[in-house]
Amino acid sequence: MLHYLIFFPTDVLFIGHHLATLFVFITCRHVVFHGSYAILTLLILAEVTSFCQNVWTLATARRHDNQLAAKVYSNLSPYFYAFYSVVRGIFGPFFLYQMGVFYSSGVADNVIPRWLWVSWMCVVITAIGVSILWISNLWVELFKEKKAKLEKEL
Repeated sequence: MLHYLIFFPTDVLFIGHHLATLFVFITCRHVVFHGSYAILTLLILAEVTSFCQNVWTLATARRHDNQLAAKVYSNLSPYFYAFYSVVRGIFGPFFLYQMGVFYSSGVADNVIPRWLWVSWMCVVITAIGVSILWISNLWVELFKEKKAKLEKEL
């Protein structure tokens, strides 16, 4: 996040996402000392796409002035988008549903206040929603690029 604050301070969405994540981690660790299974599982689901996303982001930034970056971007995009879509669009919501069922059953009420797990759910629902919106827009952009390239060839 510090890197983004220094080099990409206008990327409010990314910075906001990480601030919300910090809220969840800090409240989990320092307020109630519980909830780590759910938070760590969500963290794993989020971070499993990071390596591909980092390579893709760097290639995207240089694709117009670097031939290798353009090739990496072009070849990696559909695979990265598919991987990200499955992890963040299927596994993430599935685990979020399980988390909601668990917490709403009242089993954790004596150790995690309802207001806190509800706030975690709101943060995670928003994060997953924004991730799905982001990847959906990238899919649309990719299809537009492929269509334009195909029309140009014809």
